Amino acid sequence: MKSFLLLFIISTSIFAQNTYTHDVYFDTDEYNVPLTEENRLLLFISSLDSVKIDKVSIYGFTDDRGTNEYNLELSQNRANTIKELFSGYGVDPNLITNVNGKGEILLKVLNEEEVHQIRGLNRKVEIIVNEQLPPKKTTKKEKETIVVNTDDNKEKTTEDIKSGSVKKGDKIRLDKIYFKTSYSYVTSDSKKTLEALAKILVEKDNLYFTIQGHVCCTQNSRDAVDKKTKKRNLSVSRAKYIYDYLARKGVDKKRMKYVGMRRKFPLGGDPKYDRRVEILVTYVGKEN
Repeated sequence: MKSFLLLFIISTSIFAQNTYTHDVYFDTDEYNVPLTEENRLLLFISSLDSVKIDKVSIYGFTDDRGTNEYNLELSQNRANTIKELFSGYGVDPNLITNVNGKGEILLKVLNEEEVHQIRGLNRKVEIIVNEQLPPKKTTKKEKETIVVNTDDNKEKTTEDIKSGSVKKGDKIRLDKIYFKTSYSYVTSDSKKTLEALAKILVEKDNLYFTIQGHVCCTQNSRDAVDKKTKKRNLSVSRAKYIYDYLARKGVDKKRMKYVGMRRKFPLGGDPKYDRRVEILVTYVGKEN
């Protein structure tokens, strides 16, 4: 893309109180994002850290050259590329509700010298982010119906796994397993605890579970950036680290899943306690 074209690029704008927009521009016949455009996109995504997102819509377009069939496919590929980038940098894919290729934008110019510039502006993806509406205020009567946790909802420990006193739905916080700040590997003083956990889970082969990764210190339930990969999926990387470790130690992969919880459930206090993983029991079979 020619450098002078960038002069015509309009940066992120807010056209309504709770709606944010951004355009990403592409080279001719390409659906890979140019580096300058990827950097602009990352700035836009970063600006959403304080926004509670309701939904994201992504629409791809092309210039007027090429057949209708070709342009539809190219515009869809461009939209799909932006969706992948959004997901890779920590935006929940479930929030991306529309990913559509709209095909070509007809050329409308008054001056032949503008043709190249206008076509460049038509090779784009439009992103529309809608913010969540403020939550409805809970009345006093509604508050009285909220269920308070009972003893059955208390978190379990690895000792409960060892004794066989866990059931489906129980959550085990892995105490003394902490992660290096902004990375997905554990601190050196956590390795003995992790090794002990692996031995217990190899022995209790009737237990099936999901490993849930957590992060600290981000805003509005966002995931954190993994400094190693530069992607905003640190909670997933931490869960996978534990998954891979347990698999190497002999825990059957069929018994395990892993998922990133971002910062949905902060514990408060020292941030190190939010750099954690927990185990959610999904099935308990009969012991052999």
